[in-house]
Amino acid sequence: MNSRDQFELKRAVLWLALQFTTVIIVLLVLVGALIYAIVAASAQEAGSKVLTGATLIDSPADAPLGAFVAISTGGQLLLSRKVPDGLPDTAAMVRVATTQQDETDTVKAGGRSYSVLTTYRNGRVIQAAIDQHESEEELNRLMLAMTIAVAVSAALAAGLSVLMARRAMRPMAESLALQRRFVADASHELRTPLTLLSTRAQLLRRKLESGTSKPSEREVAAGVASLVEDAKMLTGILEDLLLSADPRETVGHDLLNLVTIADSAASLAEPEALQRAIQLRRSGSSEPVNVRGSEVALRRVFTALIANALDHAETNVEVEVAVHARDAVICVRDDGPGFAPGTQLRVFDRFASARRLPGRPDGMRHYGLGLALVAEIVALHEGKIMVEPGPPAGGAVIKVLVPLAQP
Repeated sequence: MNSRDQFELKRAVLWLALQFTTVIIVLLVLVGALIYAIVAASAQEAGSKVLTGATLIDSPADAPLGAFVAISTGGQLLLSRKVPDGLPDTAAMVRVATTQQDETDTVKAGGRSYSVLTTYRNGRVIQAAIDQHESEEELNRLMLAMTIAVAVSAALAAGLSVLMARRAMRPMAESLALQRRFVADASHELRTPLTLLSTRAQLLRRKLESGTSKPSEREVAAGVASLVEDAKMLTGILEDLLLSADPRETVGHDLLNLVTIADSAASLAEPEALQRAIQLRRSGSSEPVNVRGSEVALRRVFTALIANALDHAETNVEVEVAVHARDAVICVRDDGPGFAPGTQLRVFDRFASARRLPGRPDGMRHYGLGLALVAEIVALHEGKIMVEPGPPAGGAVIKVLVPLAQP
């Protein structure tokens, strides 16, 4: 993936992670609010039970632990021990004595809040109060614990969501990158040969439609031959494009003999070598060199390397197949100008230019997909491809290593 694809992948991952984290935070907040409401309701219910039980006693001295009781009877006000300043609420006791209706209220006394229940029972007004400080502290501790839990969970959810989103989005991003790369490759590679084919066809049609001088049969045959060559070139480019559209589909597990594939590829390239006055020979092992993979893809490796060597060779091209340790070795040599210094690392990049061709204004050749496709196929066969130093007299050597098939 290029830098643009990487940026879009990061943006999509962050956006997906943000949405997932937001959902997790909302769910945690809702669960926390529910827990807090349940705990608060339980604390209030427990306090109500304590107040109700405190109003059933006969004497303030029998007040339960944590409760303060005041009893108004016969004009006397009886109090339990250690009643805080501000209690009892005499105004509430007067109202209940008049209405004989229970009252529940919260009273501030001594800097604290107290739940107060005032009731009328058996001719007496009884008021019970309990301190809310302990329950408030418990609720505050619960709130703090839930806040910390939500924060930690949100951080963990953010990290996990980024990892999960990256794993989920990477195949999609790679597929999108493959699609964009295929469109770019197709438009780049097909523009020039299509223009050339169209131009030659138009020139041939003009000659045939010319009323002044008709072209000879030799000229027509030469024009048709040029169109056929252009069509062959387009066919080869399309094969490369379709093979490079998703190179993951090219890897198979067939048992293949590289010697047979090399002989076939060299035989197919022999006519072009003869036309260019270049000696093309196959050397190395004559015994089977077996690997596992795709025959179509590995055949493309040989044809691309041989075509590249023929484009730059002066008199000789050698295709060698050998065995070294646990690897099958494919070595293609030519006696051309070789690779420019410092270009060995980018030779196999798409559309890289690394070798000089005489007669071109810029002195460089544009390779298109050939060597880049070879590198992809070799990598998918768990092999290696490299440029080795040429002989002292000059030339280029490209070596491919592919693991031998295990018995």
